Parts: sequence; C-alpha cells; structure tokens
Amino acid sequence: MTVTHPLPIELLFSAPAFSRAQISPDGSSVAYLAPWNGYLNIWVRALAAGGDRNDRRLTADETRSIDGFCWTQDSRYILFVQDADGDENWHLHRVEVERSDLEDMNLTPFSGVRVMSLELSTRHPEKAFVQMNYRSPELIDLYEIDLETGALTTIAESSGRFVGWVIVPGGKLHAFVINQNGDHELTRYEDGAFTTIATFKGRDYPLGPMPVRADPDGRSILFGSNTGTDRTRLARIDLTTGEETEIDSHPIHSLDTPRPEADPRFPSSLILNSVTGALLGARYLGERQVIHALDPHFASVLQALQSLSDGDPGHMSCDEEGRRWVVEFTNDRHPGTTWYYDHATGKARILGRRFTEIAPEQLASVRTVTVTSCDGLKLPCHITLPAGVEPRDLPAVLLVHGGPWYRDACVYDPEVQFFASRGYAVLQVNFRGSTGYGKSFMQAAIGEFAGRMHEDLIDGLDWMISEGIADPERVAICGCSYGGYCALVGASFTPNHFAAAIDYSGMSDLRSLVEGVVPFVRPTLVNNYLAYMGDPAVPEQNADMLARSPVSRLDQIRKPLLVIHGVNDVRVAKAQADAVVEAVRANGVDVEYLVNEREGHWFINQDSNVELYGAIERFLSRHLHPRT
Repeated sequence: MTVTHPLPIELLFSAPAFSRAQISPDGSSVAYLAPWNGYLNIWVRALAAGGDRNDRRLTADETRSIDGFCWTQDSRYILFVQDADGDENWHLHRVEVERSDLEDMNLTPFSGVRVMSLELSTRHPEKAFVQMNYRSPELIDLYEIDLETGALTTIAESSGRFVGWVIVPGGKLHAFVINQNGDHELTRYEDGAFTTIATFKGRDYPLGPMPVRADPDGRSILFGSNTGTDRTRLARIDLTTGEETEIDSHPIHSLDTPRPEADPRFPSSLILNSVTGALLGARYLGERQVIHALDPHFASVLQALQSLSDGDPGHMSCDEEGRRWVVEFTNDRHPGTTWYYDHATGKARILGRRFTEIAPEQLASVRTVTVTSCDGLKLPCHITLPAGVEPRDLPAVLLVHGGPWYRDACVYDPEVQFFASRGYAVLQVNFRGSTGYGKSFMQAAIGEFAGRMHEDLIDGLDWMISEGIADPERVAICGCSYGGYCALVGASFTPNHFAAAIDYSGMSDLRSLVEGVVPFVRPTLVNNYLAYMGDPAVPEQNADMLARSPVSRLDQIRKPLLVIHGVNDVRVAKAQADAVVEAVRANGVDVEYLVNEREGHWFINQDSNVELYGAIERFLSRHLHPRT
C-alpha cells in the first residue's frame, strides 16, 4: 500500500481562516473568528458593497483561542466567554464594536466562578442575564449584568437545588429543577418559591430536556420532547396549564439534539430568528441533516439558501427582518464555506472559507452503514476509507466518540480525515447510549459500561474485518473522554482485538469520575452517571463500578498504549492518567505519555493539537506498521 500526500497536521489542525460568522442584528456587519498570532480572535467586516476588505480585529488574545461569541441586540457589543488554560471557569467578556483599542471587559471577574449560560433580551439590549455559581460553588443563581458598567444584580437564587433558569419575555422567571425522585420539573418562580407546571421522567432525559427556548410570546416554552414516544420531537409547554402540544416531528428521525448543548461547534437543532427569537425551523438527524421549515418566509429563504451549495446548512444567522443571512455550508468532504445572502435582492456572495488550502478532492468520503449487534440492536456506523487505496486488509482505527450521550454523524471531521489521509480505515460506531437514535436505544446502555456498550464496538470491528477492509492484526482503538475510557477498556478487557490503544482524557476509574465532579453538577448525576454507571456510595454498586473500570485490569494491558491528558482537566483528573501510566509501565508495556500544561479536558489551541496529532501519527506508524 502506498499512502501519497497525507494532509499536513499543521493544516488539518490549524486555526480556521474564517469560521462561526454571525450577522449583526441591524444587518450592517458580520463578525467571525480568524487567527491572529496563532490563536482564534474575533474580527468584524462591514457588509456594504465593496466592504470585503475592511476587516478589523476586535480582540487580542495571545494565550487561548476564542471558540464562540454573540452580538448584543443593539449591535453595539460582542460578547464571548473564555476560560484559563482549560479550567472551564468561563468568564463573560464584552468588546465594543466601534472601538479601535482592542480592549475587552471581563464582566464576571470572579475567581473560581463559572458562567453557565447567557441570555439576551430585545426589550433590554443594555443588559445580559447569566447563570453562574457566584454565591456558592454548589449553587447556580441568575444574575443581571449591565453591559456598559458591568454592574451585577442578583435576580433569583436556587434555594439549594440545582436550577436551570429560563427567562421568559415579559420578565417572568421559570426554571427546570430536579426533584427528589430524579425527575425534571418545569416550575414557575415567584417570591422565592418554585411552583411545578409540568414533570418529565428523569430517566428519559439523562441531560435534562433540551433544547429549551422561551417562545417570544411569553406564554410557552419550546423543547425537545420524547414523552410518550421513542423519537424526540419538537413540542410546546403552555406556561399556564402545563399542557404539552406537538409543534413538529419527523416520521423516522429524532430532533437532532444535543448539538451546541453538547458541542458548540455544531448548530442548534432549533433554527430561530437571531434577533427576535421567533421559531423558523428544526433540524432532524438522518444520514444527512433534514431541515423542516416552520415559517413561510423561512421556507422561501431555505429554498434559496440550498441552491447556493450542495452542503448542509450549518450555523446561520439573520438580521431582525429576516432579510439578510449569513450561513455556513459543510459536508463530509468540505470543511465549510460561509455565504452572505440578501433575500430581498436574491444576491449572494461567499464571505470566507474555513480552510482555503484544503480541497474536497483531497479528502475521503464518509459512508453510513448499519451493523447488527450480537443481541440484535441496529447500530448506525460511519466508515471512512483512504482515497485511492484498495480497501483490503488496511490498518484501521476504531474511533470512539465521547459522552457517551453524544453521536457521530456524516460530517467533516479533521480527526477522521487525519487518519484516512495516512492510510487508515476509520470506523465510528454509534453504540447503545448514543443520542439521536431514540429513547430505547439510549436507555439500552443503562448498566452496560464495559459491557454491551463495548460489545457494540467489537461487533462493528468484526463487521469491518469480515468485509475484508481491516487487517485484524493492525487495529487501534482511540477516543477522547468516554472514548478514552473505551480505549482503556479495549486494551484491558479485550486486549487480543487491538494492536495499540490511544487514551485521550479518558477515565480509568468510574468511581473517581463520579466522586470528582464539580459541586454544582452533583445533583444532576442521578439520571446519567448514577443511572448508567452506578453510585460509588453504595457498596454493591461501588464494587461493580470498579469491576467495569480499566484500573481494575491494568495487568491485562500488554499492547502499546498512548495516554494524553491536560493538566487542567476538571472532568477527569490527571491522577487517573498518572495511575494508568505508572502501572502499565511497571508491567513492562510500551507506554507513551503526552501531558499538556496549558489545556484541560479538550485541547483547544492550535499548537496543542499539532503536538497531539504529531504524537498520534508517530505512535500509530510504529505500532500499526503501514505497508509502504
């Protein structure tokens, strides 16, 4: 086999040249992320004719890339959150668009405090509403921030329970709380008290109902519901009666959620007017994205947008009138192109491309396949084969997604393209527990960590080997977070299946994972960690969790292992990685350990990712022995 012209790591994992673009509410400008001194910063460009060369940089962060932002409703400020070296204590910053001194203001300059969410109001464009644990590490309260002065006002306190606040137009406060049974209650908050409006089974919503948006009319809340169905559909809850009614659904697919709720790189499953909050459309998860237009004007806009590209519309924003649009298109072989479209004139033009040096013909196609598990479950999978190579007896990477309440899809993924361009077949299995494929598919993972969930991965691998695609002697298992745990499970529970394993921020001890969560998250564990893994405070469950943890079987690891971890990881303590490396090395196994002092659970910065994937490339080249 000859692997020709692999895409350079410095290109695949560089900061994108133009990404996450958003039009201003008044339609005059577009803001976007682009690199400066190797880090993503916020830039702005006027959209007037001939304005494509007047780009101005608004921020000057030289330590950590900014990965998201939003406009304020009056188009005066841009807001963004930033943490320190991956510690996830996100602070809210604002920058004034018309200033030229690159000064941003930290609106929440409080040590050890995390901003959890941000809400803006068309009625009060000078204010922002944030949820954060400022009063106590264990409690999420609601605050109002004056965007001009930074003055902070307490709006509501959580009274000792975990609360996800919902701000409804008109100033009415509502919240989702978790009751003593672990169920989610939508409540009305008045005079310091919570009054229940509707209740949702906690087991059906391991991460809580999502997405959740207040309807602009102030009388209802929109959310993704699976009450009484296996699929997730778009529904409305009346805030007076608690009655649930369906807004929209798909006969086969679920509402594509969570997306930004789990990973801000992806657009929301709800398409809203960026300024008014009016519901325009919904996204469903099929082999490719399915969009339902729920507004006549947006239906006309969507038809015009889809004529611009054969890719899927991703992040999109519009002005208040819904006339001017900025939309990014992407697919499995295209990193992304952003268009500006004026619906009044029908004119459109390209604003920018994520990577100007990557062409679709350089990339491998991602194919969707369905594999049947050993107990009869249908597993949606994606396989990516190196271009220009006969797909026979290839070295292969079983790439496992994180979460596990997440899913892979047929999208552009630089990690997938990295492996494929180096001659590896890549298999991604949406194992039981993955979201987007129905409630029963997700709940089939309860109690199955290192059990049926892992067997699903092996079933996928066995399919790829039976098809003659993968050489069974040259397979690596690789993943981040839960995927890193799976890599350790593969290396320690089924060591004969893999020639090597790559653990990136993975947990080796399920008990320590649960015991180490940050304080305000603990009440939310009842429907995810505790339901799916167990409760370490219960002796019988503690013993079972240990049995399902790689730390109990490290003596079984005998193939080469690469461990990657950020020092500032607050989700999986670095001590878990240290324990693995020390024990496996003591057994005489080849272990490489990459530690990054400036990153947390996920590596954000370009230089960190170049180092990370350089280490992975060398590791796999040594241990999977690509035939040249």
